[in-house]
Amino acid sequence: MDYATLLQIVDSAVRLMTPLLFACLAGLYSERAGIFDIGLEGKMLMAAFVSASVAFATGSAWLGLIAGVAGALGMSLIHGLASITLRGNQLISGVAINFLASGLTVLLGQKLFGLGGRTPQLSGNARFLEITLPFTETIGKIPVLGPIYVEVISGQTVLVYIAFLCVPLTWWVLYRTRFGLRLRAVGENPASVDTAGISVARIRYAAVLICGVLCGLAGAYLATALAAGFVKEMTAGRGYIALAALIFAKWRPWYALFATFLFGLMEAISNRFPDLNLGPVTVPSMFMNALPYILTIIILAGFVGRAIPPRAGGEPYVKER
Repeated sequence: MDYATLLQIVDSAVRLMTPLLFACLAGLYSERAGIFDIGLEGKMLMAAFVSASVAFATGSAWLGLIAGVAGALGMSLIHGLASITLRGNQLISGVAINFLASGLTVLLGQKLFGLGGRTPQLSGNARFLEITLPFTETIGKIPVLGPIYVEVISGQTVLVYIAFLCVPLTWWVLYRTRFGLRLRAVGENPASVDTAGISVARIRYAAVLICGVLCGLAGAYLATALAAGFVKEMTAGRGYIALAALIFAKWRPWYALFATFLFGLMEAISNRFPDLNLGPVTVPSMFMNALPYILTIIILAGFVGRAIPPRAGGEPYVKER
């Protein structure tokens, strides 16, 4: 494998990891506050459909992005209502959101566009286009480092850069702000937070809404940047993969960056080498396409027992009287 091919694989991995990174950070906020969220998949799917539909109707990818975030927020409010206000089972609520989004996007897509659940192809300003960073010609002449800047760092869409900026921002919010301290405390010991006069429900709703915003960004990226429109079930299990990456990252933002890159790299390799030839053995394409999901199973089997989730995760809080 030459250096140019390696850079192309890394560039593809960065593009493919972006929705996983958004979704992983979304789950990080939610689960740190004690709300387990299996519904990441459904929120991303709804955001992808709404963003693609609005982008096609208005010709603006930015309006599509705003609409996609609004769609994911709507699903987050349903999850918050069921899990926080009504104190229902968080896992069942998340599964219900996934089923709801899966059926509703196809139904609305067929009703609005008559294309079997798909939206029309997006083009022009209805998509997020790649951004060429300054000084690419000058820096590109530098050996080794220049091609990295030109092929990997430059030439990404704005949502890729936003995703990477969300990592230090999440670290700062969680570990350097009063809100982050309270959010982490709610996920560990909500009774002590309540004793201090802080509303547990308010903090958890804030975390769930932040989760919705990030899932909206992930879904909008899938439909208006990585692809050129919405297709049925286009999230393809990325919400579940993001949850596995979150466990692998031990609910920490910087670890989440590397965990999602690993999944993106596996998918990039499977796309680049559908039939991998290892001398006397040829790895079939079906195995290569299943690589990200195999990695998910390995991580869940090997790291669930070692990774310690927030102690109050999955448990509705009932205020003592």
